[in-house]
Amino acid sequence: MQKNSHVVIIGAGFAGISAASYLAKAGINVTVVEKHDQPGGRARSFKAVGFTFDMGPSWYWMPDVFDQYFADFGTTVAEHYDLVRLDPSYQVVFGQDDAVELPADRKSLLALFEKIEAGSAVKLEKFLAEAEYKYRVGMAEFVQKPGHSIMEFADLRVAKAALKLHMLKDMGSYVDKLFTDTRLRQILKFPVLFLGATPEDTPALYSLMNYADLELGTWYPLGGMHQMVLAMERVAKSLGVSFKYEHPVTQIEIKDARATGVHTSHGYIAADVVIGGADYHHVEQHLLPAEHRQYTEAYWDKRTMAPSSLLYYIGLNKRLKGLDHHNLFFDTPFAEHAAEIYKNPQWPSDPLFYVCVPSLTDDSISPEGCENVFILIPTAPDLGNDTEELRDRYYNMVMDRLEKLTGQDVRNAVVYKRSFAEKEFKEDYNAYKGNAYGLANTLMQTAFLKPKMRSPKVKGLFYTGQLTTPGPGVPPSLISGQVVAGEVLKDLRVSPQQQTHESAATL
Repeated sequence: MQKNSHVVIIGAGFAGISAASYLAKAGINVTVVEKHDQPGGRARSFKAVGFTFDMGPSWYWMPDVFDQYFADFGTTVAEHYDLVRLDPSYQVVFGQDDAVELPADRKSLLALFEKIEAGSAVKLEKFLAEAEYKYRVGMAEFVQKPGHSIMEFADLRVAKAALKLHMLKDMGSYVDKLFTDTRLRQILKFPVLFLGATPEDTPALYSLMNYADLELGTWYPLGGMHQMVLAMERVAKSLGVSFKYEHPVTQIEIKDARATGVHTSHGYIAADVVIGGADYHHVEQHLLPAEHRQYTEAYWDKRTMAPSSLLYYIGLNKRLKGLDHHNLFFDTPFAEHAAEIYKNPQWPSDPLFYVCVPSLTDDSISPEGCENVFILIPTAPDLGNDTEELRDRYYNMVMDRLEKLTGQDVRNAVVYKRSFAEKEFKEDYNAYKGNAYGLANTLMQTAFLKPKMRSPKVKGLFYTGQLTTPGPGVPPSLISGQVVAGEVLKDLRVSPQQQTHESAATL
C-alpha cells in the first residue's frame, strides 16, 4: 500500500460517507468536503418552531442493507438508533371512502389481495417468490459490480441467473399479466417509481423492490431519517475520517492526467485520489477542465433523469385523522401524470401526490398535540417557471383534495410551511436538471450502461452515488460507496490481506 495515501471525497451524502468509512477501515486517510453545514446531502434535516423536518428520503426499506453496513464496522443499527416497523406499512387512497392499507404481515397481506380480487393470493405468492429470487441474486451478484464493462456479467453463473431475472420484460406488463384489479396493479407498480421511470420503461427485474416493500417491510428510525446520517457520520469519525463542512469545491486539480487534490472555498487540499460523491454531472462538467471530461453535455442531455419534486414541509397545531405514516394519493389518473413527467414534460395538470405524517409514529419531532407533515408531488425535471405563485397553486390543489378525501380541515391548522422544488434542487445539490432521485433505472441505463464509476481520462478520479452504479435510493447509495471504495483500494494497491490487517488494527 502507498504509505499515507490520502483520499478526498466531494460530498457528505450517503455514498460519500459510506466510501469514506470503507476506505478509512482499510487504513486510508480520508477527508470529506461538503458545501453544507451538516452531513446527509438530500437527507439533511432542519428545525422550525418546534418541529424537526427530514428534507428528503422518508422511506426506510431494505433494512438488511443497513444491518450489513453497520456490521461491517463492528457495530449495529440498534446501537445508533431505535428502528420500528410500521404496520400498516402505508396507505393508498384511490378515492372517497376507497383506501387500501397494506398490512405488515404476510398472511394478512394475502387475505387483503384475495378480498380485492379472487385468486390473487396465489398469484401474489408466485410474484413475491420471483421477487425474492431477484432480490437475493441482485444483492449477491449484481449490485456489488462497479459496472466498468459487460464482461463483469459474463460469468456463467451470473448469465444463468439473468435468464430468470426478467431483464427484458417491463414491470408494467409483468404485473398486468398477473392481476386485473386496477388498485392491485397500482400498488405493485408503485415501488419502481422510486427508480425514476414508469413501470412500462423499468425492467421487471425491479419487482425485487416489491420484495423489499411487502416482505422486508417499511421501517422508521425514531428521531427521523436523519438519524441514519448522524450514525454513519459517527462511525466514519470513529475510523478517523475528517469532515470539512461549508467547504464547497470549486475545482479538481489535475497534473499529468492524474487527480492531485481539490480547491475549496477555504483553500487547496492535496490528495492521491478524488471521489466525486456530489452530483456526477456537476463534478465532471463544472469542476474538471474540458479536456479531462469523459462525457459531453450532449451525452448528459440524452440521459433519462428521474423526476424532480415539489415538496412542502408543514407544521400543524392539531392532530390529523384518517392518515397513516405513509399515504399515497392515487385518486387521479396515473397515466396522465406519468405522461406529464416522462413523455410530454410539463407541470402536472392533476397530479398524484404523497403525504408523510411521521409524527403519528414519533412524538419527538413535533410539539405536543401537533402534526409534522411532508408532502411530495413528482414533477418532470428541468421545467423552469418554478415560481411562488405556481407553488401556491399546487399547494391549494393538494390541500383541496386532502381535506375532501380525509373529511377534515387542514389549511387552517398550518403554523409553519416551507416549499422546496426544482430551484432548490439545483441550488442546494447542483442536481442536474433539478432531478430529485438521480438517473432513471431504465433498461438502457442499467448496470454497465450507467455513467462510469472510474474516469478513463484522469487517474485517481472516481465517482459514486445515484448517477452511477448501482443506482438511485438510499440503500443503493450505501452500496455505491462500498463499491467505489473497493475500486480505489485497487488503484492504491491495497491487497485484501492488508485491508483485513488494517481493519483489525482500526477496530
